[in-house]
Amino acid sequence: MVTVMGKIQSFIPDLFSGFLCFLRGIMFHVLRHGPMPKHIAFIMDGNRRFSRRHNMKLGGGHRVGYHTLISTLQYCYEMGIKYVTVYAFSIDNFKRKPDEVEEMMSLMIEKIEEFLQKGSVISKYNMRINFWGNLKLLKEPVRLAAEKAMAATAANSGPVLSICVAYTLTDEITHAINEACKEKYACREEEEQEEEEDRAISVDDIEKYLYTEGCPDPDILIRTSGETRLSNFLLLQTAHCHLQNPYALWPEFSLWHLIWAVLNYQRVYPYLEKIKKSK
Repeated sequence: MVTVMGKIQSFIPDLFSGFLCFLRGIMFHVLRHGPMPKHIAFIMDGNRRFSRRHNMKLGGGHRVGYHTLISTLQYCYEMGIKYVTVYAFSIDNFKRKPDEVEEMMSLMIEKIEEFLQKGSVISKYNMRINFWGNLKLLKEPVRLAAEKAMAATAANSGPVLSICVAYTLTDEITHAINEACKEKYACREEEEQEEEEDRAISVDDIEKYLYTEGCPDPDILIRTSGETRLSNFLLLQTAHCHLQNPYALWPEFSLWHLIWAVLNYQRVYPYLEKIKKSK
């Protein structure tokens, strides 16, 4: 009798989980009848406030936020969203207390290793990982971990996760202009014979060397915790996307917030398309 009851009790959570998955599939099927975003970007704000609110030790909110990221990735890819980009660490974040920066870097190495393990969301969806930013600013162990993840997933043909680390738009622009100038003026003798306008740096020249080159611009940018600043994040790439600022802190961000974001995008989609075509 005890054995039978034990089996029933262990079966109930699996049954409930299966029902939630079925219900989620129905909701996503309904959503896909409207225009769906190809790319969603997230500024994962509010991890430290979550830690303070719940009296967690240093880095506790970021660890909970990692699980939120994994769930959000799964929901996005189940919806059919091909690209997800997250703002993980700004260049400005290096100004924080050294022990906090060190904790975040250690957590990043730990989670990158988890990404590469068999059975992770990366292997499940055959995902490709990008790390965008000035990786030279990272300490060697972090940089090597990021490079390892990019190399290990480079041939994957599934969805794309781009992680912005040691990133700001101003740094990205500086990098792009420098690279464009190197290419433009590589052969000075030939350049001297060209017209002045041919030697000028164009928008196309800069775009070719952005970290995000080859990736479509975001359709939705979500910054959690109710903040309304973009904090130097993808300012060029988000010129025509839909900005949303839910009040939930990042560790509190849920499936329902994501569904609401997509519904709001679908509501304004005709206007967004009109704006894009007028440019």
